Amino acid sequence: MSPAAIILAAGLGTRMRSAQPKVLHPLAGQPMIQHLLSACEAVFGRIVVVVGPDMPALEDAVAPREVVVQRERLGTGHAALQAAPSLGGHQGDVAVLYGDNPLISAATLQALVAARQSAGLVLLAMRPADPGRYGRVVLDKKSEVARIVEWADATAEERAIGLCNAGVICAPAQDLFCWLGAIGNNNAKGEYYLTDVIQEARAGGKRVVAVEAPEAELRGINSRAELAQAEAELQRGLRAAAMAGGATMLSPETVHFCHDTKLGADVLLEPNIFFGPGVTVEDGVTIRAFSHLEGCVVKQGAVIGPYARLRPGTIIEPHAHVGNFVELKATTLGAGAKANHLSYLGDAMIGAGANIGAGTITCNYDGVAKHRTEIGEGAFIGSDTALVAPVRVGARALVAAGSVITDDVPDDALAIARGRQAVKPGRGFKGKGKR
Repeated sequence: MSPAAIILAAGLGTRMRSAQPKVLHPLAGQPMIQHLLSACEAVFGRIVVVVGPDMPALEDAVAPREVVVQRERLGTGHAALQAAPSLGGHQGDVAVLYGDNPLISAATLQALVAARQSAGLVLLAMRPADPGRYGRVVLDKKSEVARIVEWADATAEERAIGLCNAGVICAPAQDLFCWLGAIGNNNAKGEYYLTDVIQEARAGGKRVVAVEAPEAELRGINSRAELAQAEAELQRGLRAAAMAGGATMLSPETVHFCHDTKLGADVLLEPNIFFGPGVTVEDGVTIRAFSHLEGCVVKQGAVIGPYARLRPGTIIEPHAHVGNFVELKATTLGAGAKANHLSYLGDAMIGAGANIGAGTITCNYDGVAKHRTEIGEGAFIGSDTALVAPVRVGARALVAAGSVITDDVPDDALAIARGRQAVKPGRGFKGKGKR
């Protein structure tokens, strides 16, 4: 039978100083627990998430996985035991993980499960550069795990141990829940520690071993500073993957990716670019400095930026140009079309080869509803034009600079919608002295 997983996510995360559950804080644009769930789904056939009371947002975030509630926060061992009604009859192995260890890879979890075949209990361990307040893994003469001592209960000698507990264990379901039911809370915090199952396993004659994995995967997140460190680690991996996939990055450390960013081959990324969720960039695209993209598709050969913003629902067709200080929202910019300067285009369909002049805006919201603007192929919109939606400018039409367009413009027509210039001789500046 395939193994199952219990993910502990009931903690309040008080060191985060946040109103939301710790495991919902984002990494690369996704709640940290979602990263762990993705890795778990590649290894475990069933997942149960343990949450605290009054955590509806967390329950929604992990759906449709099974959720159980730890009504009283009495420690990690007590939390894991809450899954017993769901998994107590499971015939395979069960792993227990922490929701605030989001960077564990599927390969590491597979190594954990594989090691369980030759031991009664397996745990993940690491050798961090700064062991800090991690629990220490104490080995016996056979290099098997004798016990884990929490930092608060450790002696000075034990705190000098470099091998640290990562909090993940794996054991047969029947054994695990038996051990969890037997542990006590005779410790500095008066809590039921998950790590005490090691003593129960050894007392029953079971072999307990540790599988070491990189600190970068196993680091826990308990504070905003640790969240930032995990983000940096994740970003390094995403940047490396992007470059391995054929993207050129002029200043990799300044580019921020989302967990689901998709880049084609021969993409050029200039410095200081931010990718939000849901961005796909096809082959040969250039994204210039200080651009922000989310929820959009940029097709082959297009040029974006510098200082461009592409908002959700935007599609940039092949070889189109979006220039400096141009914002698009729910807009399709047709093949070869250009919007190069200082414009806002929202809820619009812009035809192939159209040219959008500097300062053009679509007035798409009337305070109640959003309305669409359509600009035909090859149309030319003069600078400082306001297009009051709903409105259509036809193919090859020309709109004069400074116009406010409220009515449709036919194909091949010229539209001028501005006040007539009046010149008053002798009415210029008459003040005394120099300006």
